[in-house]
Amino acid sequence: MKHALILVALLGLSVTAVAQTVREPDGYRMDQYRGPVPDSLTGGRVLDPEAAHDLWQAGEAAFIDVLPRAPKPKNLPEGTIWRDKPRHSIPGAIWLPNVGYGAIAEVTADYFRRGLEQATDGNMDHPVVIFCLAECWMSWNAAKRALEYGYSEVYWMPDGTDGWTFFDYPTEVITPEPEP
Repeated sequence: MKHALILVALLGLSVTAVAQTVREPDGYRMDQYRGPVPDSLTGGRVLDPEAAHDLWQAGEAAFIDVLPRAPKPKNLPEGTIWRDKPRHSIPGAIWLPNVGYGAIAEVTADYFRRGLEQATDGNMDHPVVIFCLAECWMSWNAAKRALEYGYSEVYWMPDGTDGWTFFDYPTEVITPEPEP
């Protein structure tokens, strides 16, 4: 361990940076969706919040929020009021919850395809920016899936709305796209 720390110091790297280097998996991330993510997406482009903001201001891309949505608990006592937690997201983004899990049902895959088609007016070359929260594999999985569906201009923003709000960029409350 001592030799590794010396090597890290000689290379000018921080221990944290070395410890958090994450490689892309061969497939989808299947569990532990919150944690360090890769700094790349094969076939796609990685955006920081500032570059995403530039695209947003130019109106050149469709923004797809893939934050999962907590389901309403079953068997709530009668009279219990259930309120979904509001989602503060990038203005104009389309919210397609639950499409970033590692394994999704065909109905969820169809929902994602329809949402992407709606956001891009059916143009698979139209840029899409996919995001969630910082260190959330849901957005990485969803961006990978969009590439597999044939979208050619897929951007992934790993800092998500956490990074967006860090720069004090505007947000608005959005609601999920209806499911079939």
